[in-house]
Amino acid sequence: MFDPDIAPSGTLLGLLQRGRGDGPLHALAAPRAEALAALEQCVLSDPRLDWRVESRSLYYARLYSDLEGPLDGIEQHLFHPDDLLVPDEHRSALALSVLGHLAGYGRRDALRLLRRYAATGGSWEWALDELAVHDGEGALRALGPSVVARFPRTAEGDAELARALRESYEPRPWQLWAEDGAHPDTAQRVRRAQEQVSFDRWQRQLRPGGPTPGWSVAAVLDWAQEGLAGHPAVERDQPAARCLAAVAGGEDRPVLLDTALHGPSAARAAALRHLTDRRDPRRLELIEAAAASGDERVERAALESFERLRDDEALTRARAWAVRTDALGAAAARTLARHGVPQDAGLVLAALRRIVQTGGADADGLDALVEGAGRLAAGTPGDEGQITACRAAPVLRYLYRETSSSQLRGLAARALAAADPGFGAGFAVECLWDCEESTRELAAHRAASGDVKVLAQLRRLAADPAEEAEVQTAVRGRLSSGGSTR
Repeated sequence: MFDPDIAPSGTLLGLLQRGRGDGPLHALAAPRAEALAALEQCVLSDPRLDWRVESRSLYYARLYSDLEGPLDGIEQHLFHPDDLLVPDEHRSALALSVLGHLAGYGRRDALRLLRRYAATGGSWEWALDELAVHDGEGALRALGPSVVARFPRTAEGDAELARALRESYEPRPWQLWAEDGAHPDTAQRVRRAQEQVSFDRWQRQLRPGGPTPGWSVAAVLDWAQEGLAGHPAVERDQPAARCLAAVAGGEDRPVLLDTALHGPSAARAAALRHLTDRRDPRRLELIEAAAASGDERVERAALESFERLRDDEALTRARAWAVRTDALGAAAARTLARHGVPQDAGLVLAALRRIVQTGGADADGLDALVEGAGRLAAGTPGDEGQITACRAAPVLRYLYRETSSSQLRGLAARALAAADPGFGAGFAVECLWDCEESTRELAAHRAASGDVKVLAQLRRLAADPAEEAEVQTAVRGRLSSGGSTR
């Protein structure tokens, strides 16, 4: 991923970049030109830390609709010469997704832009997937010749056409083009591509998936290490560990122990993963040594292996390690956050504060600690875990306000719902406008209905055809109960 330029959380731009529920509320109260400029900056320069798991498109499309925003800026961005010179899905995908939602809301100008971009744009596949959901059959059929003409009538062009068909997310346009009698040449090329895709799939099933190790512990360890000598290098320690589970016996333990302590990088990581998965009596000793090895691959294997453990011995060692300020200490705290008991809440909270102080609101590993704070806070009122976890409310509020990750903010909201008695009348109200579906669903259950805007937003979400089914189920259940929290 990349590190976007995120404005301060107290600004309109910062709120919209984060996808916070207060963003639309502030935008509607701000001068329209200022709100549109901030919204356009977000859409044209994707602010998400990880676009694969964070939502923004519906959030921005709703605000475009509320502000009746023009699409001139999106049009200039999509049809800039850079789009064809260096096609980049990250540059265009968010804008195309916003156009898709706007088309679903009835914006004809958004639909026309999607059709034009699918015919001529660099990342046309995204536009086609949006049109597959929002456009009619006639318009999609008319688009077929333009899309298929992108691929020259050569062996390479036919192979690229088959690849595009195979990798398409929505099959509807291709099915329509294959059956289109009005454009027989296009239909014939698409049908041939479909046949090629089926043939390629059959061939892949017959061919072996790649190089495989020999049937011995030494061969597997050598195979893992050989992957690093390739060009490009391939990390094989995880598949090698799975292979070791099939070939290693009790007589191989001395070799595996020696490799896990002193072996070369990939082989050592593979042996360590295998012995940990087999619950070897020396697994915790091996993990501690590997975590201090200075080899990034071996350290990663040690931390990942330890975080998969949840037995009593591992939890006891985690309580001893959680006070450490290194990566192993952070992994131990995450283990306690996931599997610990209420008495571990103090260690989890201390680690959470330490990581926020040293790494900020977007530091790695915060998600497990935030979830753990919420889990421990949800215990019996008055028990040690809940009392300690409730002390996490200030740092959870800080993370909610400041993090650039809408996923982490949603976890913080869920933890606050358990740890902060004022959540229902505070952040829960804002969460009804949040960019993340799961956060809106939480708010639909927990937001206090004393504010008239809460019921108004609940009714809007219930009537919005673009809203996710889980959110609408929660909203309608809330409305049927008269708006009371559950």
